[in-house]
Amino acid sequence: MNPNNSSQAKQPTLSVFALGGVFEIGKNMYVVQYGDDILMIDCGSKFPDETMLGIDLIIPDISYLKERAHQLRALIITHGHEDHIGAIPYVLRQLDVPVYGTPLTLGLIRGKLKEHGLSDSGLHTIQPDSEMKLGQLPVTFFRTNHSIPDCVGIAIHTPEGTVVHTGDFKFDLSPVNRQFPDLHKMARIGEQGVLLLLSESTNAERPGFTPSEHMVGEKIQEAFQKARNTIFLTTFASNVNRLQQVADAALLTNRRLLLLGRSMVNVVKVATELGYLSIPEGTIVEPKEAANLPRERLAVLCTGSQGEPLAALSRLATSTHPLIAIQPGDTVIFASSPIPGNEKNVSATLDHLYLLGANVIHGGSSATGMHVSGHGSQEELKLMLALMKPTYFVPIHGEYRMLHHHRQLAESVGVEPENIFILRIGELLDIQSGQASRTRQVAAGNMLVDGFGIGDVGNIVLRDRKHLSEDGILIVVITLSSQDGELLSDPDVITRGFVYVRESEGLLSEVSRLVVFAVEELQRADHDWNWSMLKSKVKDSIGGFLYAKTKRRPMILPIIIEV
Repeated sequence: MNPNNSSQAKQPTLSVFALGGVFEIGKNMYVVQYGDDILMIDCGSKFPDETMLGIDLIIPDISYLKERAHQLRALIITHGHEDHIGAIPYVLRQLDVPVYGTPLTLGLIRGKLKEHGLSDSGLHTIQPDSEMKLGQLPVTFFRTNHSIPDCVGIAIHTPEGTVVHTGDFKFDLSPVNRQFPDLHKMARIGEQGVLLLLSESTNAERPGFTPSEHMVGEKIQEAFQKARNTIFLTTFASNVNRLQQVADAALLTNRRLLLLGRSMVNVVKVATELGYLSIPEGTIVEPKEAANLPRERLAVLCTGSQGEPLAALSRLATSTHPLIAIQPGDTVIFASSPIPGNEKNVSATLDHLYLLGANVIHGGSSATGMHVSGHGSQEELKLMLALMKPTYFVPIHGEYRMLHHHRQLAESVGVEPENIFILRIGELLDIQSGQASRTRQVAAGNMLVDGFGIGDVGNIVLRDRKHLSEDGILIVVITLSSQDGELLSDPDVITRGFVYVRESEGLLSEVSRLVVFAVEELQRADHDWNWSMLKSKVKDSIGGFLYAKTKRRPMILPIIIEV
């Protein structure tokens, strides 16, 4: 569907929509289209839930953009978190589009492209004071702060008016990295007039202000000073500000720092090379050197804050990590809080840590002060609205309840209710001659990444995987004569994940007998039978029998061999 299908219009339509990031957490991708110019904002991924068996990653469906690749002018990235950059290697295989981002953001993207064997020649550096023209659309930026350095908001100046995308933000007025939010520039943009504001909604349910990251640094230092044995601390690898605080606490308490987890090692390497982390030489040690240190002289900074089964902390918690082990009396610090949906995995990790005798500190800001959110709470969201003073408002980046609460906040600061739009993925907001409407939809949804495959696993494959995981599979091998179609031997019955063969010989013998009967019955009844008819007959014959005997429905797979 073409957003510009009204050829009689005096001027092109401004269309804004999301291909991910609304009615969900993660997979952020937003599109601004005016005339022949399409700008993409962010290109994130999200992790699958437990029902998506075997799936590695979920990325946005970009079929709409692929059909209009000649109109793509840029992919602009607001910051370097996975839910904003995780899909870039997969998308750049399909779209040839220049990518614009700040230095740290591009450093993290460059590492991803290298892993995927892709060129980084299309990466272009921007700064908060950059100004550029992408197609016919002038674009400017403003600094925000978040839980990773180098975050920017975006202002796209269209003939219809200015569209502002905030990126993820909070208003931390004493940031540890000294990257202050540019309130003056935000206010200037608002004074000049904002037609449409797209603002993140993650903490729209939380009253007040989000505390400063400074509070966490103090609590981490306090915990390091009290700990007597080895300290294990887990946090998001991309939270560079938090990593700096951990390094500072290690120096303060005369500890060396061991990094565990590929993403942790990569982020520290990139951030250090670009000057966003300041860690004195000799502070970070290799595993062999760490093994020879007194336990009270070591701190371990590791991945696994969300209970990911293969992450470093999960392996430490189950005593399966090959390099180091948690011992009774060690301190384990969670400098993070669970992302919605990860609570079960985090809880399981905590149980294992307590069983090992570790002193565990967790619970986020409300309990321990070891974590503060990187997202603004209600008063900060209202402040952004008050600075921008938009005519139209679209809450983004959040599940529906978050978008709903953000809508209420916008109403409370004076945005007209009829000018607030909660959009579903793929739903277009069209603005022409200052009037906004939503009447159209483009192709949108999830693309599933499984190994090297992108989009080749769909609902049918997932359904089969679920079926196999619940009731297993039963394979029946039928050997027929190529001359007359007669059975040459008893069918072979093979089962996996259905029943224990040694204890079910009688059941499987009855299955074999039913298969023989089904073959003979079909041959007597229909001289023109084919393999498809035979397979269907076998499935029907044994499927009902197995359910009656076991109350299970295994996947039945007949295999016919002609000899």
